[in-house]
Amino acid sequence: MMTQIAERPTWMSEDLDIFRDAVARFFERECVPKNEQWMKDGQVDKATWRKAGEAGFLLASTPVEYGGAGGTFAHEAIIIDELGKAGVDGFGIALHNAIVAPYILHYGSEEQRQKWLPRLATGELIAAIAMTEPGTGSDLQSIKTSARIDGGDYVINGSKTFITNGQNANLIIVVAKTDPKLGSKGTSLIVVETDGANGFRRGRNLEKVGMKAQDTSELFFDDVRGADE
Repeated sequence: MMTQIAERPTWMSEDLDIFRDAVARFFERECVPKNEQWMKDGQVDKATWRKAGEAGFLLASTPVEYGGAGGTFAHEAIIIDELGKAGVDGFGIALHNAIVAPYILHYGSEEQRQKWLPRLATGELIAAIAMTEPGTGSDLQSIKTSARIDGGDYVINGSKTFITNGQNANLIIVVAKTDPKLGSKGTSLIVVETDGANGFRRGRNLEKVGMKAQDTSELFFDDVRGADE
């Protein structure tokens, strides 16, 4: 029986090969030995997030001037691929790097980029995005979470569920209705730093069929103040 050898992707380079090797060795050394405990705990320990930051694997595609590694999405693709190969895909680094950080990079103000991205790159901040709600799923036009302006802040009320990194995250982009009359145009992204945030509460770390090491959680907002993205 003949086995076809997979062709090397055309976008790979020598530098990316070196990066892949470094990522694979990091996961094998720092994550694989802990994965069984992570699955029991239902979440990845914060010390490993910090170690990933020290190794340059948080915000791999974010520009250097904001604390990132200055790479491209190819670097993020390698991280995602190696997570799967190592069997540690409960580590929510892909959402942190390739979903939340780009929202801030592309849509945040310069002040917001300088404030949040360097701390995301070190693991001081762990990111989540709170879209899904009980009863509405990911249908963002049907969400009930609301935000109103009060004294220059947005004040958020509502609940979210199935939120990746929900137990660990201390920087959360919350999707909320700011003007229900405008439909989709009245829906906003509001950033909440949860450390010390009055009215913010984490609910259950949800049981799932797979992804046992990933903290997929309920989140509750009761007059929580956040910053418009």
